[in-house]
Amino acid sequence: MSLELNDVKRIANLARLELSETEANSTLEKLNGFFSIAEQLKAVDTTGVAPLSHPIATVMPEICLRLREDKVTESNHRAEYQQVAPATQDGLYLVPKVIE
Repeated sequence: MSLELNDVKRIANLARLELSETEANSTLEKLNGFFSIAEQLKAVDTTGVAPLSHPIATVMPEICLRLREDKVTESNHRAEYQQVAPATQDGLYLVPKVIE
């Protein structure tokens, strides 16, 4: 995928950016460079490669992210918290309509 100059100008207009012709050309080159790198990455065969939690885990496994077990550690206090609310329904807080 590659962009053309009118694509960059349209995107700049949508983002409310004012680009000179030189800036637009420079941005076009940079964006097409990014797309070229992405295409190169897509071409790499990654079958059989396990995903990493963090890239540094490949060289320093002792630093890799340690994830905790996903379990409930606190009890449900919703009823207590909603006692002070002006209006609730089915466990949800009711608020006044502000947009007409």
